[in-house]
Amino acid sequence: MAASETMIDLNEKALRLLREDADKIEKLIAIQMENLTTRKCPLYEEVLDTQMYGFSRAVDFAVRTGLLVEGAGKLLISQLERNLAILYEALEKKEE
Repeated sequence: MAASETMIDLNEKALRLLREDADKIEKLIAIQMENLTTRKCPLYEEVLDTQMYGFSRAVDFAVRTGLLVEGAGKLLISQLERNLAILYEALEKKEE
C-alpha cells in the first residue's frame, strides 16, 4: 500500500470516528429535547458542554495532525453547536 493510500485511509477513519462521536452528542441533545417537559437539569447541561469541549479538542487534534481538513472539522463542530443552541433556546423558552 502506498503512503498516499495509507494517509487517505487514516483520513477516512478519523472522519468516521469523529462523526460517530458527533452522533453520540447528537443523541444526548435529542434526549434532552424530548424531555423538555422535565425541569432543566444542570448536570445534563454540564455533560453536554463537557462532551462538546472534548469533541472540539479531538477535531482540533485531527486537523493539526493532518488527518482532517480544517473545513470539515469546522463543519462538524458548527452543526453540533447549532443543535446545542436550539436546545438551550428551547429550554429558555420553557422557563418563561
